[in-house]
Amino acid sequence: MPASKKPYFSIRSSATHGHGAFAVRKIRRGTRIVEYQGKRTSWKKALKRPPSDPNDPYHTFIFGLDNGKVIDASLDGNDARWINHSCDPNCEAIEEEDGGVFIYAMRTIQPGEELNYDYRLSVDGKPSKKERKRYACHCGSENCRGTMLDV
Repeated sequence: MPASKKPYFSIRSSATHGHGAFAVRKIRRGTRIVEYQGKRTSWKKALKRPPSDPNDPYHTFIFGLDNGKVIDASLDGNDARWINHSCDPNCEAIEEEDGGVFIYAMRTIQPGEELNYDYRLSVDGKPSKKERKRYACHCGSENCRGTMLDV
């Protein structure tokens, strides 16, 4: 298999949260790693679905789009849904003009390193302490905000 066709990452257990995506080869800064895929739907419909993990109801595979819709990776999603949050990320999610969401390397990522991006989740109004706790961050970085919320 040519190097360009080899996957950039594999999924395995993560100390950050359940499963994670780990580089299987060097990923250079600026590389488009993967598209975030899933069912495109409205927030209203996505929020009516049962949680993807009943034991962790605030664990989400929903990615909000600029047009007000969402990508729900719990339905027809790919392995991009396993990329965890970090307050000090090595990747970024970029919504392109065609509405596709792609994960790009912000710096060179070494084999074995976990891929992550800053989720910057939002809630209506100012997040309460309870909401901040619901969306607690476990990235362990020096810059950790303690929450995956965009505060």
